[in-house]
Amino acid sequence: MKYPENILEVGSLLPDYMGFIFWEKSARYFESTIPKLPKSIKKVGVFVNATLDEILDKIKTHDLQAVQLHGNESVEFCELLKKNTSKLIVIIKVFPILDTFDFGILNSYEKVCDFFLFDTKGKLPGGNGTTFDWKVLEQYPSTKPFFLSGGIGIEEFDSLQELLKTNLPVFAIDVNSKFELEPGLKNIQLCRDAINRVSSNQ
Repeated sequence: MKYPENILEVGSLLPDYMGFIFWEKSARYFESTIPKLPKSIKKVGVFVNATLDEILDKIKTHDLQAVQLHGNESVEFCELLKKNTSKLIVIIKVFPILDTFDFGILNSYEKVCDFFLFDTKGKLPGGNGTTFDWKVLEQYPSTKPFFLSGGIGIEEFDSLQELLKTNLPVFAIDVNSKFELEPGLKNIQLCRDAINRVSSNQ
């Protein structure tokens, strides 16, 4: 999310999470003030190899409830972040996937992250607009719930519903570029359609 009026429009749909990118190289870089949102919406700060102080500053400034680490953050960094933030701050560690993935990498992150997020590996840390092969997730060895991301649009929702019927611990669906009119500006009708489709299958 990037534009205050658009943020309020999407906020009226009551998504569970709303993301704000604090990586300056992103076309969706957020440098405004987050307007007042319903309390049920968790504000997520998205960071790419930011320093601990930078993350702590954004948490305080914007009253964030979660952080999404989209860079090469180490286990030690995640542990340090966890120790320096409130227990209420949710830590989501992102891992890019293309056709294969070594799930063994996740083992050391289990205790220092609340959720994993699987995104499509691309030129940018996120927002590439393409999906990865979800069959890779059949090898997921953990019970830790995860966010599914990576180029998910309305046209993927039928396949998505089938995935949600499996035993995989999919906690949330992260949508972005395929719901935009331009970077950071969401198409309200598409967002409404997505939320309605998910809600009708719960």
